[in-house]
Amino acid sequence: MGEALCRSEKGEAKARNDLKGRVLIIAGSDPSGGAGIQADIKTVTALGGYAAAAITALTVQNTKGVSAVHAVAPDIIAAQIEAVMEDIGADAIKIGMIGDVETAAVIDTALRKYSGVPVVLDPVLIATSGDALAKDGVAAFIKEKLSALSTVLTPNIDEAAALTGMEIETRDAMITAGEALVALGAKAALVKGGHMSGETVEDALVSAEGARIFSNPRIDTTSTHGTGCTLASAIATGLAQGLALQTAVKRAVDYVHKAIATAPGYGVGHGPLNHAWVVEE
Repeated sequence: MGEALCRSEKGEAKARNDLKGRVLIIAGSDPSGGAGIQADIKTVTALGGYAAAAITALTVQNTKGVSAVHAVAPDIIAAQIEAVMEDIGADAIKIGMIGDVETAAVIDTALRKYSGVPVVLDPVLIATSGDALAKDGVAAFIKEKLSALSTVLTPNIDEAAALTGMEIETRDAMITAGEALVALGAKAALVKGGHMSGETVEDALVSAEGARIFSNPRIDTTSTHGTGCTLASAIATGLAQGLALQTAVKRAVDYVHKAIATAPGYGVGHGPLNHAWVVEE
Protein backbone atom coordinates (compact mmCIF):
# COMPACT_ATOMS: atom_id res chain seq x y z
CA MET A 1 0.00 0.00 0.00
CA GLY A 2 2.75 2.43 1.05
CA GLU A 3 4.89 1.53 -1.97
CA ALA A 4 1.91 2.01 -4.30
CA LEU A 5 1.21 5.40 -2.74
CA CYS A 6 4.82 6.45 -3.26
CA ARG A 7 4.65 5.43 -6.89
CA SER A 8 1.42 7.40 -7.29
CA GLU A 9 2.93 10.49 -5.69
CA LYS A 10 5.99 10.26 -7.93
CA GLY A 11 3.73 9.93 -10.96
CA GLU A 12 1.76 13.02 -9.96
CA ALA A 13 4.95 14.99 -9.41
CA LYS A 14 6.18 14.04 -12.86
CA ALA A 15 2.88 15.13 -14.42
CA ARG A 16 3.06 18.51 -12.70
CA ASN A 17 6.65 19.02 -13.83
CA ASP A 18 5.65 18.22 -17.41
CA LEU A 19 3.17 21.12 -17.57
CA LYS A 20 4.45 23.82 -19.90
CA GLY A 21 2.73 26.96 -21.10
CA ARG A 22 0.16 29.01 -19.18
CA VAL A 23 -2.91 29.93 -21.23
CA LEU A 24 -5.51 32.44 -20.08
CA ILE A 25 -8.79 31.72 -21.87
CA ILE A 26 -11.32 34.55 -22.15
CA ALA A 27 -14.54 32.99 -23.44
CA GLY A 28 -18.07 31.79 -22.75
CA SER A 29 -19.18 28.64 -20.99
CA ASP A 30 -20.83 25.67 -22.72
CA PRO A 31 -22.61 23.39 -20.20
CA SER A 32 -22.57 20.49 -22.66
CA GLY A 33 -18.76 20.54 -22.65
CA GLY A 34 -18.17 20.54 -26.39
CA ALA A 35 -17.26 24.18 -26.94
CA GLY A 36 -16.33 27.31 -25.03
CA ILE A 37 -14.38 27.32 -21.80
CA GLN A 38 -14.94 23.60 -21.24
CA ALA A 39 -13.46 22.61 -24.61
CA ASP A 40 -10.67 25.15 -24.21
CA ILE A 41 -9.53 23.82 -20.84
CA LYS A 42 -9.61 20.22 -22.06
CA THR A 43 -7.58 21.15 -25.14
CA VAL A 44 -4.89 23.04 -23.24
CA THR A 45 -4.60 20.22 -20.72
CA ALA A 46 -4.38 17.52 -23.41
CA LEU A 47 -1.52 19.40 -25.06
CA GLY A 48 0.42 19.70 -21.82
CA GLY A 49 -0.36 23.29 -20.89
CA TYR A 50 -1.94 24.97 -17.87
CA ALA A 51 -5.35 26.57 -18.44
CA ALA A 52 -6.86 29.49 -16.56
CA ALA A 53 -10.13 31.17 -17.51
CA ALA A 54 -12.10 34.40 -17.44
CA ILE A 55 -15.72 33.64 -18.31
CA THR A 56 -17.52 36.19 -20.48
CA ALA A 57 -20.96 34.58 -20.67
CA LEU A 58 -23.03 31.65 -19.49
CA THR A 59 -24.80 29.93 -22.34
CA VAL A 60 -27.59 27.38 -22.35
CA GLN A 61 -26.67 25.05 -25.18
CA ASN A 62 -26.05 21.49 -26.23
CA THR A 63 -25.40 19.68 -29.49
CA LYS A 64 -28.79 20.85 -30.81
CA GLY A 65 -28.20 24.57 -30.43
CA VAL A 66 -28.06 27.63 -28.18
CA SER A 67 -31.26 28.55 -26.33
CA ALA A 68 -30.05 31.32 -24.00
CA VAL A 69 -27.04 33.54 -23.29
CA HIS A 70 -26.41 35.37 -20.02
CA ALA A 71 -23.59 37.91 -20.23
CA VAL A 72 -21.20 38.30 -17.30
CA ALA A 73 -20.89 41.89 -16.06
CA PRO A 74 -17.92 43.66 -17.69
CA ASP A 75 -16.34 44.61 -14.34
CA ILE A 76 -16.39 40.95 -13.27
CA ILE A 77 -14.74 39.93 -16.55
CA ALA A 78 -12.02 42.54 -15.97
CA ALA A 79 -11.56 41.34 -12.39
CA GLN A 80 -11.19 37.72 -13.52
CA ILE A 81 -8.48 38.68 -16.01
CA GLU A 82 -6.64 40.76 -13.43
CA ALA A 83 -6.88 38.01 -10.81
CA VAL A 84 -5.23 35.52 -13.14
CA MET A 85 -2.59 37.83 -14.58
CA GLU A 86 -1.39 39.28 -11.28
CA ASP A 87 -0.89 35.83 -9.76
CA ILE A 88 -0.62 32.90 -12.20
CA GLY A 89 0.30 34.95 -15.26
CA ALA A 90 0.01 33.77 -18.85
CA ASP A 91 2.33 32.83 -21.71
CA ALA A 92 -0.53 33.20 -24.20
CA ILE A 93 -4.10 34.49 -24.17
CA LYS A 94 -6.97 32.96 -26.12
CA ILE A 95 -10.13 34.98 -26.74
CA GLY A 96 -13.32 33.25 -27.76
CA MET A 97 -16.92 34.36 -27.28
CA ILE A 98 -17.11 38.09 -26.58
CA GLY A 99 -20.86 38.59 -26.85
CA ASP A 100 -21.25 42.35 -26.83
CA VAL A 101 -19.31 45.57 -27.36
CA GLU A 102 -19.08 46.32 -23.63
CA THR A 103 -17.28 43.04 -23.09
CA ALA A 104 -15.05 43.67 -26.10
CA ALA A 105 -14.05 47.06 -24.69
CA VAL A 106 -13.13 45.56 -21.31
CA ILE A 107 -10.99 42.90 -22.99
CA ASP A 108 -9.32 45.52 -25.18
CA THR A 109 -8.38 47.61 -22.14
CA ALA A 110 -7.07 44.57 -20.26
CA LEU A 111 -4.95 43.31 -23.16
CA ARG A 112 -3.21 46.65 -23.56
CA LYS A 113 -1.72 46.11 -20.09
CA TYR A 114 -0.19 42.82 -21.22
CA SER A 115 0.99 43.71 -24.71
CA GLY A 116 3.92 41.29 -24.66
CA VAL A 117 1.71 38.19 -24.36
CA PRO A 118 0.72 36.42 -27.63
CA VAL A 119 -3.02 36.63 -28.32
CA VAL A 120 -5.10 34.15 -30.32
CA LEU A 121 -8.46 35.71 -31.19
CA ASP A 122 -11.19 33.39 -32.39
CA PRO A 123 -13.92 35.79 -33.58
CA VAL A 124 -16.88 33.74 -32.37
CA LEU A 125 -19.85 35.30 -34.12
CA ILE A 126 -21.99 32.25 -34.97
CA ALA A 127 -22.16 28.81 -33.31
CA THR A 128 -21.77 25.58 -35.29
CA SER A 129 -25.55 25.20 -34.98
CA GLY A 130 -26.03 28.54 -36.75
CA ASP A 131 -27.10 30.47 -33.64
CA ALA A 132 -25.73 34.00 -33.22
CA LEU A 133 -23.26 34.38 -30.34
CA ALA A 134 -22.36 38.05 -30.77
CA LYS A 135 -24.50 41.18 -30.78
CA ASP A 136 -24.31 43.97 -33.34
CA GLY A 137 -21.10 45.94 -33.16
CA VAL A 138 -18.78 43.13 -32.04
CA ALA A 139 -17.46 42.41 -35.54
CA ALA A 140 -16.75 46.11 -36.05
CA PHE A 141 -14.96 46.34 -32.69
CA ILE A 142 -12.79 43.35 -33.61
CA LYS A 143 -11.88 45.03 -36.89
CA GLU A 144 -11.17 48.43 -35.36
CA LYS A 145 -9.52 47.47 -32.07
CA LEU A 146 -8.88 43.84 -31.14
CA SER A 147 -7.40 42.69 -34.46
CA ALA A 148 -4.42 45.01 -33.97
CA LEU A 149 -3.67 43.34 -30.62
CA SER A 150 -3.81 39.82 -32.04
CA THR A 151 -0.94 37.51 -32.85
CA VAL A 152 -3.34 35.48 -34.97
CA LEU A 153 -7.04 35.68 -35.85
CA THR A 154 -8.79 32.36 -36.51
CA PRO A 155 -12.11 33.01 -38.30
CA ASN A 156 -14.01 30.44 -40.31
CA ILE A 157 -15.02 31.58 -43.80
CA ASP A 158 -18.35 32.98 -42.60
CA GLU A 159 -16.68 35.01 -39.87
CA ALA A 160 -13.93 36.13 -42.25
CA ALA A 161 -16.62 37.27 -44.69
CA ALA A 162 -18.33 39.24 -41.91
CA LEU A 163 -15.04 40.90 -40.96
CA THR A 164 -13.87 41.69 -44.49
CA GLY A 165 -17.06 42.02 -46.53
CA MET A 166 -15.64 39.51 -49.01
CA GLU A 167 -17.28 36.49 -50.60
CA ILE A 168 -15.12 33.47 -49.78
CA GLU A 169 -15.64 30.34 -51.85
CA THR A 170 -12.14 29.33 -52.95
CA ARG A 171 -8.66 28.83 -51.57
CA ASP A 172 -7.47 32.03 -53.25
CA ALA A 173 -10.35 33.95 -51.66
CA MET A 174 -9.36 32.56 -48.25
CA ILE A 175 -5.83 33.86 -48.75
CA THR A 176 -7.11 37.25 -49.93
CA ALA A 177 -9.36 37.49 -46.86
CA GLY A 178 -6.42 36.56 -44.65
CA GLU A 179 -4.38 39.34 -46.22
CA ALA A 180 -7.20 41.79 -45.52
CA LEU A 181 -7.30 40.72 -41.87
CA VAL A 182 -3.55 41.16 -41.55
CA ALA A 183 -3.97 44.62 -43.05
CA LEU A 184 -6.24 45.44 -40.09
CA GLY A 185 -3.23 45.00 -37.83
CA ALA A 186 -3.19 41.32 -36.89
CA LYS A 187 0.21 39.68 -37.19
CA ALA A 188 -1.41 36.67 -38.87
CA ALA A 189 -4.78 35.20 -39.82
CA LEU A 190 -5.81 31.57 -40.11
CA VAL A 191 -8.91 31.42 -42.32
CA LYS A 192 -10.58 28.06 -41.74
CA GLY A 193 -12.21 26.28 -44.65
CA GLY A 194 -14.24 23.63 -42.86
CA HIS A 195 -17.52 25.17 -44.03
CA MET A 196 -16.51 24.88 -47.69
CA SER A 197 -17.41 21.83 -49.76
CA GLY A 198 -15.03 19.23 -51.14
CA GLU A 199 -13.21 16.09 -50.06
CA THR A 200 -10.34 18.08 -48.54
CA VAL A 201 -10.50 20.66 -45.75
CA GLU A 202 -8.05 23.50 -46.25
CA ASP A 203 -7.06 26.22 -43.78
CA ALA A 204 -5.06 29.22 -44.97
CA LEU A 205 -2.49 30.81 -42.66
CA VAL A 206 -1.51 34.28 -43.87
CA SER A 207 1.24 36.43 -42.35
CA ALA A 208 4.09 38.70 -43.39
CA GLU A 209 5.92 35.51 -44.41
CA GLY A 210 3.26 34.73 -47.01
CA ALA A 211 0.53 32.08 -47.11
CA ARG A 212 0.60 28.43 -46.11
CA ILE A 213 -2.21 25.92 -46.67
CA PHE A 214 -2.89 23.14 -44.18
CA SER A 215 -4.89 20.26 -45.69
CA ASN A 216 -6.64 17.21 -44.29
CA PRO A 217 -9.14 14.74 -45.75
CA ARG A 218 -12.71 15.76 -44.89
CA ILE A 219 -14.31 13.48 -42.30
CA ASP A 220 -17.98 12.66 -42.91
CA THR A 221 -19.33 13.39 -39.44
CA THR A 222 -21.66 15.59 -37.42
CA SER A 223 -19.17 15.69 -34.53
CA THR A 224 -17.97 19.24 -35.14
CA HIS A 225 -19.24 21.11 -32.08
CA GLY A 226 -16.53 23.40 -30.75
CA THR A 227 -13.96 22.87 -33.50
CA GLY A 228 -13.17 26.58 -33.67
CA CYS A 229 -12.73 26.92 -29.91
CA THR A 230 -10.58 23.82 -29.83
CA LEU A 231 -8.32 24.89 -32.70
CA ALA A 232 -7.72 28.37 -31.29
CA SER A 233 -6.90 27.00 -27.84
CA ALA A 234 -4.55 24.44 -29.34
CA ILE A 235 -2.72 27.21 -31.21
CA ALA A 236 -2.54 29.31 -28.04
CA THR A 237 -1.05 26.37 -26.16
CA GLY A 238 1.64 25.97 -28.79
CA LEU A 239 2.53 29.66 -28.63
CA ALA A 240 2.58 29.50 -24.83
CA GLN A 241 5.03 26.61 -25.09
CA GLY A 242 7.36 28.61 -27.32
CA LEU A 243 6.48 27.05 -30.67
CA ALA A 244 6.78 29.15 -33.82
CA LEU A 245 3.39 30.15 -35.23
CA GLN A 246 3.43 27.78 -38.21
CA THR A 247 4.50 24.88 -35.98
CA ALA A 248 1.80 25.71 -33.42
CA VAL A 249 -0.85 25.89 -36.16
CA LYS A 250 0.26 22.60 -37.74
CA ARG A 251 0.09 20.77 -34.42
CA ALA A 252 -3.28 22.34 -33.64
CA VAL A 253 -4.77 21.39 -37.03
CA ASP A 254 -3.55 17.80 -36.61
CA TYR A 255 -4.94 17.67 -33.07
CA VAL A 256 -8.40 18.84 -34.15
CA HIS A 257 -8.47 16.49 -37.14
CA LYS A 258 -7.79 13.47 -34.94
CA ALA A 259 -10.17 14.72 -32.24
CA ILE A 260 -12.93 14.79 -34.87
CA ALA A 261 -11.97 11.37 -36.21
CA THR A 262 -12.13 9.81 -32.74
CA ALA A 263 -15.19 11.74 -31.50
CA PRO A 264 -17.33 9.87 -28.93
CA GLY A 265 -20.62 10.34 -30.79
CA TYR A 266 -22.50 12.04 -27.97
CA GLY A 267 -25.67 14.07 -28.56
CA VAL A 268 -28.21 14.12 -31.36
CA GLY A 269 -26.96 17.29 -33.11
CA HIS A 270 -23.44 18.53 -33.74
CA GLY A 271 -21.54 16.34 -31.29
CA PRO A 272 -18.37 17.09 -29.31
CA LEU A 273 -14.82 16.12 -30.23
CA ASN A 274 -12.49 13.74 -28.44
CA HIS A 275 -10.38 16.32 -26.62
CA ALA A 276 -8.47 13.59 -24.81
CA TRP A 277 -6.61 12.75 -28.00
CA VAL A 278 -2.99 13.91 -27.84
CA VAL A 279 -0.93 14.51 -30.98
CA GLU A 280 2.38 12.67 -30.80
CA GLU A 281 5.33 15.04 -30.94
